[in-house]
Amino acid sequence: MEGVSVRKIKKICVFCGANSGKDVAFVNAAFHLGEVLGKRKFDLVYGGGKLGLMGCVSTAVAQHERQVLGIIPSAFTVNNLVGETCGKEIKVATMQERLVMMMELSDAFITLPGGFGTLEELFQMISWAQLSIHNKPIGVLNINGFFNGLLSFVDHAVKQEFITPRARKILISATTADELVDKLQAFRFESDPALSKLKWSPSSSQKEKLDLTLRL
Repeated sequence: MEGVSVRKIKKICVFCGANSGKDVAFVNAAFHLGEVLGKRKFDLVYGGGKLGLMGCVSTAVAQHERQVLGIIPSAFTVNNLVGETCGKEIKVATMQERLVMMMELSDAFITLPGGFGTLEELFQMISWAQLSIHNKPIGVLNINGFFNGLLSFVDHAVKQEFITPRARKILISATTADELVDKLQAFRFESDPALSKLKWSPSSSQKEKLDLTLRL
């Protein structure tokens, strides 16, 4: 990365499935990502529990003695629905509160294969970046072409002028964990001049969370 300024990233949030998927390559890649994060001295923020790819990533990071924080809705902890969180756990009341806390406590975001919940988390972070609510890098780890269709759809939306070329740059992709982390560190946020003027007022809560009631 010679000649490229490196963004200071300490905590990376990983969005991924609570299932393991059909292909064992997804499990292997999730473990490998956790190993890369651990070896490169990053701490992990994730959705809590130990199911599926979420459990793979968190276990691997913890094995390298890095901090692991699971942020989980209280509803998921009833009857041990998702298993024991690997590391520290913070319980929240709602899914929205969970995502806001993930955004606030993380320096970058990586998405692995997953279902509707994973895709919601990914696109929520992208839309909040587009609105200049945050300026943190967001990437997908494209394991065995899993995200090919999604990336093609996003490019199609650009061609149809529903997503601007500037906004398209928000979404980073790579096929290996190391390459993706390098891209996240090299990312330079380019805000929309109009949207960057929006003022997001802090709430009255002690945590002073942003008012993110606007959903795209």
